[in-house]
Formats: sequence, structure tokens, C-alpha cells
Amino acid sequence: MPLTFDFEEALKELRAGKDLTGKDGVLMPLIKQLTEAALMAELNYHLAQEDELNRKNGTDSKIIKTGAGSFELNAPRDRSGTFEPQLIKKHQTQLTPEIDRKIISLFSHGMSYRDIQYHVQDLYGINVATGALTAITDQLLPELKEWQQRPLENITPIRVSVAYFHG
Repeated sequence: MPLTFDFEEALKELRAGKDLTGKDGVLMPLIKQLTEAALMAELNYHLAQEDELNRKNGTDSKIIKTGAGSFELNAPRDRSGTFEPQLIKKHQTQLTPEIDRKIISLFSHGMSYRDIQYHVQDLYGINVATGALTAITDQLLPELKEWQQRPLENITPIRVSVAYFHG
């Protein structure tokens, strides 16, 4: 399933004042799409590993709550009912923000977008576009800006070590 998230439209919506997160937030379609793609990759892997004849059998819909809002998830299922997704379990209704946390962690440690894309592909089997990474890492920008603009104390302790050499 190729990503169809329209980044240009998302930017227009943001400029028009639409929230980034929340029920109708700009990022919710992307979060939904990435989650469904990850679940489909899990199902494909599961089907490839099974000895018995099994195949895809449609989807189940449920509402998933995230830290950024909620969305309707179409979770894939298999005919024999042996598929147990790891990203979002069968009866789970909260999305673990694990992927976002991983991407933000890798970004905050100075990794390039290309390296982050490689690691997300390796860990989750998802090809994440650079625009998607930008949208996720942009979550850090307000915190970074606040930290950069924080007031500094008037007195900053400085410890100076002086070594004396006798010749």
C-alpha cells in the first residue's frame, strides 16, 4: 500500500490554522496510514511463516486513540484467525507511540533522515518518506525553541582547572 498522504495539502491546512494533532488534526491520516501499513506488513510476514494454508481475510474496524487524537483503524485479519499483530493487539484501542518515540529519539541523537528511514524499515518494515519524518520530528521543534530561549541565570558557576608546570 503506497503512502498517499498529501504533504502539500497538510501544509495548506496548517497555514489555514488547522491543528497538527487532535481528532481532525493534519497528522491523523498519516498516523492511520502508517499504522495500517505496518499491520499489513506484519500480516504478510505471518502468512509467509505459516506451514498451513492461510490467507488474508479482510479487515476489522476499530477506533484507536493516540497521543495526537483518534482515528478509525482497518486492521487486517487472516482466514484461520492465527494472526496476532504486535504493533496493535487484537483488542487494543490505544496506539503505543513507539514508532514516533523511536524516530524522535534517533533524530535527537543526530541521525540523518536517511539513517532513520533505514532503521524504521529494518525495525518495522515501513518505508517512511522524508516528509513524514519531518512531520514527526517537527514535534520536537517547539521544545527545542523553548529550551534555546530559556532565561539563563545571571551567575553561572565556572570551574577552572589550572595546571602548573615547573621546568
